[in-house]
Amino acid sequence: MSENNGSRSSGESSDARNETTLERADRNFSEILQELRVTQAGVQILFAFLLTLAFTERFPSLDTVQRTTYVTTLLLAVLSAALFTAPAAVHRSLFGQHSKPRIVRVSSRLAGIGMAVLVFALAGSVLLVVDVAVGRTGGIIASAGTLVVCAGLWGLLPVLLRGAGKGRDPESDTGASDDVRPSGPR
Repeated sequence: MSENNGSRSSGESSDARNETTLERADRNFSEILQELRVTQAGVQILFAFLLTLAFTERFPSLDTVQRTTYVTTLLLAVLSAALFTAPAAVHRSLFGQHSKPRIVRVSSRLAGIGMAVLVFALAGSVLLVVDVAVGRTGGIIASAGTLVVCAGLWGLLPVLLRGAGKGRDPESDTGASDDVRPSGPR
């Protein structure tokens, strides 16, 4: 059962959606969970890939830098997975205690930290694979490129979009211009 009681008291409505604080928290938590489903699948694939590397024929020939990169990247992938699954554990622990707004705030922070850790896990994976396949210089360049691309797409792009949205009247914005789905019945 939802933690939302569905009642609206004066001053409790939030934004143009005309939803209560608890309704907004429920919606925001659902949105966070959808985001985490996408990122968590990627982290699980990365983690599985890293786990299998230690059992390949070539693994014993890795040098000290490559082994250090491997272990560090593996641990970053584990930390990222833990951060992405923590919101479910927090929700489970606090379920029914009317804590949904707090759960949403904590979950959002955990997801943000998880994304930051994931950037380094991805860059470490690229460093390791390209180092083994092409050489150390290529690995460093590819890893740096990975950091730049992720920082641009995950950090800079949202800031630019946020800035582009400032000054718009949210009450008059139906979101139709942002909706890329076809209109009409499905």
